[in-house]
Amino acid sequence: MATNDSAPLIAHRHPDEPIAWRGGRCVSAGEFLADVRALAKRLPRRRHLLNLCDDRYRFLVSLGAALLNGQITLLAPNRTQKLLDQIEEAYPDLACVAETAVPLVNGASFAYPEPLARRVSGWEVPRIPGGQTAAVVFTSGSTGRPVPHAKPWRKLVAGARSAAETLGLPEGAAVLGTVPPQHMWGLEATVLLPMQMGGAVHACRPLFPADVAGWLAELPRRRVLVTTPLHIRACVEDSVELPGLDLILSAAAPLARGLAGAAEARFGARVVEIYGCTEAGMIASRRTAHTDTWHTLRDVRVIAAPGGWVFEGGHIDGHAPSNDLLEVLGEREFRLAGRLADVVNVAGKRASLADLNRKLAEIPGVRDGAFHTREAESGKAARLMAFVVAPSLSEAEILEALRRSIDPVFLPRPLVKVPALPRAPTGKLPIEALRELELSAGER
Repeated sequence: MATNDSAPLIAHRHPDEPIAWRGGRCVSAGEFLADVRALAKRLPRRRHLLNLCDDRYRFLVSLGAALLNGQITLLAPNRTQKLLDQIEEAYPDLACVAETAVPLVNGASFAYPEPLARRVSGWEVPRIPGGQTAAVVFTSGSTGRPVPHAKPWRKLVAGARSAAETLGLPEGAAVLGTVPPQHMWGLEATVLLPMQMGGAVHACRPLFPADVAGWLAELPRRRVLVTTPLHIRACVEDSVELPGLDLILSAAAPLARGLAGAAEARFGARVVEIYGCTEAGMIASRRTAHTDTWHTLRDVRVIAAPGGWVFEGGHIDGHAPSNDLLEVLGEREFRLAGRLADVVNVAGKRASLADLNRKLAEIPGVRDGAFHTREAESGKAARLMAFVVAPSLSEAEILEALRRSIDPVFLPRPLVKVPALPRAPTGKLPIEALRELELSAGER
């Protein structure tokens, strides 16, 4: 694209088209644009806007208002005081918008006003310069300190349009998301997809299966559930019946084939898994219940590079190195063989933590689990341990099941049963959380 191009804020063609569902009512595209313009006039005039809105509609309006003002939206993967302090230190010209004012050291704190004193004017969709930096998205911190990645507006729009075409998303689809919009997966699938395919999104973020069912029922048909494997498992195992779904999109953690198949059988909808990363966004997809092969989004290719593979083309800026071990089948097809960063070596044998986690999750009765490399004492080899959520199984039963699927040298020592894993809202497990579990297990 040319550097002076622009793209519309939303793809809706008429002011009466729905763009959100909130408080039991439909919010039209015309109302949305009026709210965006009203908020844009009230936001503090700072270069960066930290968007911490939980209500997804308020998040949409705040993002749109920042784009109109030429402000850059910062998206934090969590709200720990440590991370907020780091962001404020790195971006001193900062304002923060949230439902309630967030205390900052030097930044301007702004509570989202409700209701907005808006004035509905003529129907004109704003166009945003393609080269404008729309957002800075931080990695989840699952392998260390969160790293920022700037996102130009043209690339965010191109990624959303490419995903909609590749996934066969119906125009005007209604989206319900269990993931926060501050995460790259939540931003792309529950914010940008509805905005760029003329769809609508529910403002809420459900946690329990009953919430998912209740809020899905408020949406019209052509429903899309954007979620994680953790939420899919909860819905499959719960007795609640979900309203008719047209598509389930899953990302943020590996999805087991058996769970994908169970979800398709239970809910009568395609379950499509998304492969991506904060650096590049959505890269590829697969229907996990039927294939292990990933197919890249339109115009995205996987090519060989020194030391591994990279993705290029389409909405990806330059080259995005793969953090995984790939078995490349063609320039748009590949299989995963594990992550480069999670390959462990025990007794001269190598295994991927992701593959070990997958085999652990496939044991009947295991609700959640994760292998972890213990901090090794000086002069000693690192050892594997595992944390498992499995109320109906004993540790001996879990270990016996693992013996049937993995090499004995990778059996966890110890295996620790826990009531729940400290996952982030996206389903990821930050490395610090696993280390804290390790310490608490050692104390016990």
